[in-house]
Amino acid sequence: MSADALGRRLRQTWAMVKGMGIVGRYLFRRPVTVPYPEKRAPVQQRFKGRHYLTLFADGMERCVGCELCVIACPSQSIYVRAEENDPLRPHSKGERYAADFQINMLRCIFCGLCEEACPTGAIVLGHEYELSGYTRASLIYTKDRLTERVPGESGRDPNREV
Repeated sequence: MSADALGRRLRQTWAMVKGMGIVGRYLFRRPVTVPYPEKRAPVQQRFKGRHYLTLFADGMERCVGCELCVIACPSQSIYVRAEENDPLRPHSKGERYAADFQINMLRCIFCGLCEEACPTGAIVLGHEYELSGYTRASLIYTKDRLTERVPGESGRDPNREV
């Protein structure tokens, strides 16, 4: 056997010994995986997940239809159609309200700029990350799907005025 072949064989053997050393180091450690469906991994405090349209404590909508979230969205995934508020049956505390509010979750990049741009704190990104669907239409969230069922459901304090 030549010196070149012997050197190659020694390098291969040393690489295999180093690899087995790494395997041996982790062989008896506890796994760090999470059994996903039964137990969910905790998310960080600043995690940006599912969108919510928040309500005041009295049940009125926070969204006044200003469309600043539409302007701030870099992926153009938000659509808002504003209408004048009826003084006898107001939807929000402003002059207008969002008659139609849609977020295309296929286009959303979860940057949080819509949340930052909202002057009333109407749109909030929660910690829910299980967002999947079987059709494209099911991933376009409408106002009915975005609005909290109960004030404070998204984690935002409904008594806090923004």
